[in-house]
Amino acid sequence: MKKTAMIRARVDPDLKEETEKIFEALGLSTTQAITLFYQQVKWHRGLPFELRIPNETTLRTFEDTDAGEKLVRCRDGEEMFNRLGI
Repeated sequence: MKKTAMIRARVDPDLKEETEKIFEALGLSTTQAITLFYQQVKWHRGLPFELRIPNETTLRTFEDTDAGEKLVRCRDGEEMFNRLGI
């Protein structure tokens, strides 16, 4: 199939840089990654992942952590899992 359509979008430069590093690690170009996303949207007939509006608890947590408040720090994964009771 001949590829002639062009997509232009503005994104945050940091987001672009971070995602392009991930694409590179996966062996994908940005064009290939976008094409993959479009194929998945086509096959799912919608977004290929669940999209939900955060509940009040989640929104408060985002606000707290963004403000650097109510953070729980663990020295390693083991301590984190112990605190979570897992």
